[in-house]
Amino acid sequence: MSEHKITLTVNGREMSGYAEARVTLVDFLRDVLGQTGTHIGCEHGVCGACSVVLDGKPVRSCLMYAVMADGHEITTVEGLEGPEGELSPLQDAFWENHAMQCGYCTPGMLIATHTLLQENPYPDEAEIREAIGGNLCRCTGYQQIVEAVQMTAKKIREAS
Repeated sequence: MSEHKITLTVNGREMSGYAEARVTLVDFLRDVLGQTGTHIGCEHGVCGACSVVLDGKPVRSCLMYAVMADGHEITTVEGLEGPEGELSPLQDAFWENHAMQCGYCTPGMLIATHTLLQENPYPDEAEIREAIGGNLCRCTGYQQIVEAVQMTAKKIREAS
């Protein structure tokens, strides 16, 4: 099979690599570009572990071929950190609220809640639960995740 050159802007940096047309975006990000924070879960778009932001919208990277993302802007969980590599306020709130246990769902949860807060910096509990409803977590029962997002939203309100 022939390989295609794929160029993406990943977390603000232009990155390129080669992949066959059948390679999923999650595999390309992890195996070719070294962005291993995005997890592979169910490979059917159900669990949300592979979520990334594509041109400002969350997508399941296991359901998309890498060639489809050529020329687009991607934000992975690695792109949420601060300029000096420090935790973002959202990541810090996840840590402070024990919103992760095994950590497998965490990248997808962070992407889902980051996107929510970008669109709505003051979500109520129902909106938070709706935003994370497509992400599976077996460890936390979701309450700590909701509390982490509420903490972040409160910090956003206080800062503005």
